[in-house]
Amino acid sequence: MNNHPTLDLARALIQRPSVTPEDAGCQQLMAEHLKTAGFNIESLFFVDTLNLWARRGTQAPLFCFAGHTDVVPTGPEEKWDIPPFEGASKDGYLHGRGAADMKGSLAAMVIATERFVKKHPDHKGSIAFLITSDEEGPFINGTPKVIETLEARNEKIDWCIVGEPSSTDQIGDVVKVGRRGSLGCSANIHGVQGHVAYPHLASNPVHLAAPAISQLVNMTWDQGNEFFPPTTLQISNIQAGTGAHNVVPGELFIDFNFRYSSEVTAQHLIAEVETLFNEHQLEYDLHWTYNGLPFLTGSGELVDAVVQSVEAVAGFAPQLLTTGGTSDGRFIAPTGAQVVELGPCNATIHKVNECVGEHELIHLTDMYEKILENLLL
Repeated sequence: MNNHPTLDLARALIQRPSVTPEDAGCQQLMAEHLKTAGFNIESLFFVDTLNLWARRGTQAPLFCFAGHTDVVPTGPEEKWDIPPFEGASKDGYLHGRGAADMKGSLAAMVIATERFVKKHPDHKGSIAFLITSDEEGPFINGTPKVIETLEARNEKIDWCIVGEPSSTDQIGDVVKVGRRGSLGCSANIHGVQGHVAYPHLASNPVHLAAPAISQLVNMTWDQGNEFFPPTTLQISNIQAGTGAHNVVPGELFIDFNFRYSSEVTAQHLIAEVETLFNEHQLEYDLHWTYNGLPFLTGSGELVDAVVQSVEAVAGFAPQLLTTGGTSDGRFIAPTGAQVVELGPCNATIHKVNECVGEHELIHLTDMYEKILENLLL
């Protein structure tokens, strides 16, 4: 098993320390494989981010594998049992930063495509790879910029598989058919700084905002629907004060984030927050960050092909869910593409000792190849 081509390629990718936004040669390695398989290779560099757009064929429909070569920092390397960029195998698992998120998926995509093209050189439609190196970072100069480039030349993706680690207990048990929207807010609540012994000469923004904060975190925003859980809000940071015990703060800073369903819009949530703050007569400034709209890929060719492929390889039907965080699928879906996520188990992603089962990657390769067969033959 250790000599399987998917494991060899995954190991080589892990050995390249591509912490966001560095690619460290990963895309070049993938491009070498794809060029041999008949792909036209484009390297698209925007500001600090290297992106790869590789395409085989010129006709529709266009099937695309999407993913990222960048990884999150390792943290203290001495806490790892195996060095994070060694790419070593132990007890049936491939270890290293990015093994599950998502260099293992990238390797499975490339090897599955090589096998498919070798067997079916005259397949219908086209196959593409959209690979970025800033998915784990600010996600500004990666997939969004590539999509802008494709849209400008009217190059449309019909079906897209994102290789994010979607599985929970075994490969293919969960397929993500959408994602919740993400909306962040940095709020500045204004008060009047003063001496704690003379509160009548000050205005404490913490005291003023406390009832509004309590109401905010207990609000019901919607009931969700068949595919999305109800919208949630979480406060991530609160800061006030000068550090002195005898000073009433003049400002209160609050960061919070909505993960919202398709039952509401970002504009509705913004209006609700402003209404609430106004009702409590707060003086405030709000800075909103749009991290992604909710999207959903319903029943259709792509979902059917993925479900059939998982059943053929794993012997069971996957759950179709929209749980979890965001992915670059949120930038691809608005173009009209059908987008789903299928990748390894996510138990160790972003953790010390990240690893992936070697059998997972081999089965994932088989699933990806069968998806291509189901759609392009």
